[in-house]
Amino acid sequence: MGWGLVHLRPDDSLEMINYGAISTSPRLPMPQRLQQIYRQLTGLLETAFPSEIAIEELFFNKNTTTVIAVSQARGVALLAAADHNIDVFEYTPLQVKQALVGYGRAQKDQVQEMVRILLNLDQIPKPDDAADALAIAICHIRSRRFMSRLEAQNG
Repeated sequence: MGWGLVHLRPDDSLEMINYGAISTSPRLPMPQRLQQIYRQLTGLLETAFPSEIAIEELFFNKNTTTVIAVSQARGVALLAAADHNIDVFEYTPLQVKQALVGYGRAQKDQVQEMVRILLNLDQIPKPDDAADALAIAICHIRSRRFMSRLEAQNG
């Protein structure tokens, strides 16, 4: 499970604070793997103090085993956010691609390159899950900024 912390500066530029990925051993039973994810997420929330959390909405694909495992890990992330009273915002892969590349059917490498450019990084963040998490964070910041400006116009 990737994670990324991005800050919107007063000048509307983006600053990457940190990123990474939580991984567990596939040899562990699922309850212990979920527990490890929860503990690591909790530690991250208690040290980083994010004001909001953005997470990718799931879409059903043909691999039901993967969907179930991802759904369980996603549920742990939602629980950790709720335990810390942090609002959660969800975005589809299409929304993330649209927000970063301007095209909802963009390729993964295009999105990753935009993450690198928008965060002024020397290279694309690795692993891919971390780059995806940063993309979701950027999508969220852009969406929130857009909605704030829209609300201000409509008074």
